[in-house]
Amino acid sequence: MRLSKAFIPTLKETSSKAVIKSHQLMLRAGLIRMLSAGIYSYLPLGWKIMQKAMEIIREEMNAIGGQEFYLPALNPVEIWEETGRAGDFGDEMFRLKDRKNHQLVLAPTHEEIICANARGEVRSYKELPQIWYQIQNKFRDEPRPRSGVLRARQFIMKDSYSLDYDQAGLDHSYELHKEAYKKIFDRSGIKYFIVGASSGLMGGSGSQEF
Repeated sequence: MRLSKAFIPTLKETSSKAVIKSHQLMLRAGLIRMLSAGIYSYLPLGWKIMQKAMEIIREEMNAIGGQEFYLPALNPVEIWEETGRAGDFGDEMFRLKDRKNHQLVLAPTHEEIICANARGEVRSYKELPQIWYQIQNKFRDEPRPRSGVLRARQFIMKDSYSLDYDQAGLDHSYELHKEAYKKIFDRSGIKYFIVGASSGLMGGSGSQEF
């Protein structure tokens, strides 16, 4: 397509609601538009950039043996009540009911669904290790979604899960992921550093952020 025909609605100025630089630049460059607080449309150029980022992520995840899933965003609340995290997420979790009055939730993350798949299908330790990942919409009712797509109510997230036989296997899978993420950032031309972080509701004995 000729550039003159491309739909790239740029802006000279942005709304006062756009308070962080990345949000302002994405609006001005015609990558996104806000539909409502924390809810965004990706315009053609923005979506093309997103697709390129997802391509790099898939290549590096596949290189460490990752297998891509596509898990449902709409979940029965019971699977979250089983782990206790329906209460842990509190008001941050979107909740709704179907026409039969069954309570459902929009997934803020997918550990419970991964566990349900593993519990039902992995029969033997001989099938381990496994690395399962997805790139999927997530939903969180953020109280103050003012950071653009970085802290939105609906957002695209790549999440990955390893199934391991023992602690040594888990440590190895962790290092594989760490190296894959470094390659993703390097290929994307993004400068980064790694810091210790709290695992929060995700749980676990250790956590790092880039």
